[in-house]
Amino acid sequence: MQLEATDKKIIARLQGDLPLESRPFAALARELGLSEAEVVARIQALSDHKVMRRFGATLRHQRSGFASNVMVAWRVPPERAREVGRALSAFRQVSHCYWREPCDDFPYNLFSMVHGRDEAECRAMVAEMAQTAEAEEYDLLFSLEELKKTSMRYFDREGEIHEG
Repeated sequence: MQLEATDKKIIARLQGDLPLESRPFAALARELGLSEAEVVARIQALSDHKVMRRFGATLRHQRSGFASNVMVAWRVPPERAREVGRALSAFRQVSHCYWREPCDDFPYNLFSMVHGRDEAECRAMVAEMAQTAEAEEYDLLFSLEELKKTSMRYFDREGEIHEG
């Protein structure tokens, strides 16, 4: 799918917060001079063509009772990375799961972010995940402070590539 300028403008607006109203796509359509139906159809096409995987709410987990999170660095054989990644991703407490090439001095190749009410809950969840995925080599990297949390910006409001 080739992105048109209008698609890029729609993506630019979906990168941020949607208006808090009953028909947020109607507001977006008015801003762009389109019909609500056209905006919805374009969003559906972006989804159907896998340009846009999803959009949803960003939960401020600390404010919602999940005060602890831990990045778990797993060391798994490369041939098991997808299998283990799928098993870890199936846990609702996991928000991110990535497979990466290990570094010479850091042999971990699979990473998952686990959220819990406190450190003990996170540790218990990781132990359960390790048992389920049959992945016993891991390290826990607990967050100390959230320094930045924003959505990625790909396009500016005019549909141009966002430079920073």
